[in-house]
Amino acid sequence: MPDVPPRITSPGTSRSTSATIAPNILHYLVRVTDACGVDLQPLLNRVGLDPTVMGSAELRVSYRQGSDVIRQAVELTGDEHLGLRVGAAQHLTAWGLLGFAMMAADTQEEAIETGVRYQNLSGAMTVWSAGWEDVGYVLRADLPDPALDPTVAVFLIEEAFSSVVTLTRLSIGASFAPQAVEFAFPAPRDTRPFDELFRCPLRFDAAGNRMVIPARWARAAMPGRDPITYTSVLDVLEKDMTSRREQQDVLEVLEISIAQSLPDIPSFIEQARKHASSERTLRRRLAECGTTYEAIVDGVRRERVEQLLRRPELTLRDIARQAGFADVSALRRAVRRWHGVTPLELRAGLLLREAPTSRPRA
Repeated sequence: MPDVPPRITSPGTSRSTSATIAPNILHYLVRVTDACGVDLQPLLNRVGLDPTVMGSAELRVSYRQGSDVIRQAVELTGDEHLGLRVGAAQHLTAWGLLGFAMMAADTQEEAIETGVRYQNLSGAMTVWSAGWEDVGYVLRADLPDPALDPTVAVFLIEEAFSSVVTLTRLSIGASFAPQAVEFAFPAPRDTRPFDELFRCPLRFDAAGNRMVIPARWARAAMPGRDPITYTSVLDVLEKDMTSRREQQDVLEVLEISIAQSLPDIPSFIEQARKHASSERTLRRRLAECGTTYEAIVDGVRRERVEQLLRRPELTLRDIARQAGFADVSALRRAVRRWHGVTPLELRAGLLLREAPTSRPRA
């Protein structure tokens, strides 16, 4: 094997849970659950994703929205391997223009590195990295938040590796199999679906989530390789990446400003003035991100409430005051809208999931 080059990562891949992403996973999640006889549309409606919105090519959903839908979809289906099924249901077009670029790459290694570099455009909810290691060519998937709900964490890692294997078989050969796959989460009760899908040695309770790809497959030529097409598509992706990065910067700046101001909520006019922008320009930039100032405030408040509910010594009155609500009744209405439960029921669930006896996180 040649000298080991630096690991490939994507600019800005330290994705926060406030990031906005393409809803690719949710589209395939709906397809899979529909086939199981479970209608997710009422759930999608509750988080603001009605059919018209979901059909928009420009739609971006928050990481929080995606996580909520996934968690509740797993509960509704009762399918502990739902992530595997969603990944295996995907097609070569699942990653949009990025998938087209990967198909036009010269080798599988170049295709993977392209996917990693532009992962923020693909709707990925994990953070990918790749490179040669002592054991071979390694693709790693990390979670953006180590405190992510364990149910969502397991789903995301299953979906991530399942989709990679599925799309690789579709692009370079049905006989493809990794050299090994390691998962940081505990072994499920039934590992047969993993054996059937990956067809390689598996390890659970590992130090991290990684897939080792045999060198011959990493260096395999892509059937659709086309240098001219590949270069042309990369130019488009680079421009889109720059635009998305600028949009995300706007969201993060506003979220930080709101979080630092709680319990007070700065007005939209104050935010525009603070960040040297006109109201019209700031509103347009938020519209380009697929959101509004009110939605950002709601998201920051929600995150703050969830943090405060994890502190048993705080009363609901304390939490309402610190999160900027007028009274406990307003807090209750907000929590009911976000989670469909009362604040005390949400607190009980959060504390139960984080208790020492809860399932270890992925």
